[in-house]
Parts: sequence; C-alpha cells; structure tokens
Amino acid sequence: MTNIQSFDYVATPDARVLILGSIPGVKSLQEVQYYAHPRNGFWPIMAELLGFAPDTPYPERLERLKNARIALWDVVHRCHRPGSLDQNIAGDSVEANDFATFFHLHPQVRTIYFNGGTAETLFKRHVIRGGIALPAGLDMTRLPSTSPANAGVRLEQKLEQWRAVLEALAAHQTGAEDGCNDAS
Repeated sequence: MTNIQSFDYVATPDARVLILGSIPGVKSLQEVQYYAHPRNGFWPIMAELLGFAPDTPYPERLERLKNARIALWDVVHRCHRPGSLDQNIAGDSVEANDFATFFHLHPQVRTIYFNGGTAETLFKRHVIRGGIALPAGLDMTRLPSTSPANAGVRLEQKLEQWRAVLEALAAHQTGAEDGCNDAS
C-alpha cells in the first residue's frame, strides 16, 4: 500500500462554496496540482463556468476559483491507496482533513459540492459521523465525478449538473446584497 497525503486547501477567507474531492490521484500528486490528469473534466468544467481557457496556467486557474469565492479541497488528509482509484483506498487508513478549523476560518461557506460519490461517502463517514461541528444551514450536494474513471457520463452532461455551483454563488451573492447571512 502506498501512503499518500492531500494538498492544502485553496480558498480565500470570504469563500462561499467548497468543492471537495476524495484525495489526489497519482498524476495530481506527481504534478502537485489538483485535477492534473489530462482526461479529468474538472478544469474544463470550471473554465466553462468561470470563463477562462482550460489550459490557463495552474496558478491562474486557482486564482479564478478564489476570485469566484470557490474553495477547493479534499475530504481525506492521509490514507493508504495503491494507484489512483478511490475504490482502492484502505478504509481503516483514512484520516480526514481538519474541517473544524476550515469552517472556523471560512465562516461564509454555506454550500459543499462533492466531486463524486466517494467524496460524499468519505465526508459523511469521517467528518459528520466523526462528530465535527458543521455550520448551521450547510447545503451539501453530490455532483458527478469529473474523474476519467467516470466515463459513463459525458463531459457535457457533467457540465450541466456542475452549473449548480454558479447558481449557489448567485444565491449567496443575492443573500449578501439583501443583508442576509444565510442564503441557503
């Protein structure tokens, strides 16, 4: 088994939406970049949603997320997993990221989008059942995985479902303009 560790989160203090993956795959770990596999649909989807070229340099892509008030992280901080497939994560090796501190430092996050079912399952198992206090009114939604392993769903179909991220941001913006802190 290979011991792997995730990256630090990408976020500004005023983030409104948190996108959670499970843990980086081999290519991402090699490149030290979220969603570095060339067939992963994450960056093409974000590029379409936020209006930038998918081949924009990685630091600029991260800035685009932050400017849109989107935070990016993984559920798992450390685990044992050979290869890149989530199904190969050794369940008893999972150590979740520090979400208590994250939510304390990012109090305006009111929506989590899970990049696939494994991220959602791991969050429920290791964060919620682990007793971590979550913000009141936190909305959580699973979106189709952008992984190339999720080849049964075309990129265009994924993109349509991922448009929910923009809708959440718009709702939070409207809530902020109305003077409401909880726009869920």
